[in-house]
Amino acid sequence: MNDRRAGTETETRSEVTRDDVRDYYSKAAVATQESLCCPVNYDPGDLSHIPSEVMDISYGCGSPVNRANIAPGESMVDLGSGGGIDCFIAAKFVGPEGKVTGVDMTEKMLASARKNSEQVSKNLGYNNIEFKHGFLEAIPMDDQSVDVVTSNCVINLSTDKEEVFREIHRILKPGGRFVIADIISDKPVPQEMRNNRELWGECVSGALTLDEFINYSKQSDFHGFTLQKDYLWKIVEGIRFYSYILTAYKSVPVEQSCCPGKVQAIYAGPLHAVTFRNIQFPMGVPVEVDEDFASVLDSPPYREMFNIIDPEEKASDDDSCCS
Repeated sequence: MNDRRAGTETETRSEVTRDDVRDYYSKAAVATQESLCCPVNYDPGDLSHIPSEVMDISYGCGSPVNRANIAPGESMVDLGSGGGIDCFIAAKFVGPEGKVTGVDMTEKMLASARKNSEQVSKNLGYNNIEFKHGFLEAIPMDDQSVDVVTSNCVINLSTDKEEVFREIHRILKPGGRFVIADIISDKPVPQEMRNNRELWGECVSGALTLDEFINYSKQSDFHGFTLQKDYLWKIVEGIRFYSYILTAYKSVPVEQSCCPGKVQAIYAGPLHAVTFRNIQFPMGVPVEVDEDFASVLDSPPYREMFNIIDPEEKASDDDSCCS
């Protein structure tokens, strides 16, 4: 079956395989690879409980855990966890009641992460970290089992990104979110570059454009996107490759009522106005919406942007539907 959906036509198949990527990062697990190192500015306070050797095999392009607003008690999965740096940082954020799982396909990386996990747990005084062997396209986690999914310069390494986003959606709880640091290209990468194994391993030739990334996410029913461009990483054959942090949410199912009542939604800013589902919300002005739509505005990530005012008159307790 060759079903390339609208908006993703430029993301074509590559001759690079999963084994090529695994071999590339197996070498990176035992010796620092300078070509993989991007300027990641971790907060020193987040690293105090982590062995220094972890940094020697940490390859990423951002710090998604610091941007994920992780709360104590939450569960997080880090895809392509490598040497474990982002898992170790998150372990401190979620606390003893939370859970952090790292997923990686490279056994040498997993062995290093598990070894250092023992020291991290000892330094923290509790053990809430687990590392699993697995693939981005078949994440070894139950359906709707985690609050947050992160990855650090890993999605671009997959040769089936559409399946990766479907898998992320599958394991997230309703209202859960992904926070992904990744390399984004300013124009589609040509096929000859996509077949270059070295550039693929360096997070270049497998990069998506921003439109492609967002379209894949939308096709898997994510919404509430926020984007932050961090820095220009490389220019290769005239194509600019930027580091981005991208966040999106899994929808919370809304039970549709037969005759939803009306409430008022007030947009709190910071823009002068926003348009959502073809309804304009000027800042500070009450706008009447039905209760079903209000339940969407009252869930992440919109909850902080809107104030919902209950109707003055409640509907009757009659269970019958509207005529």
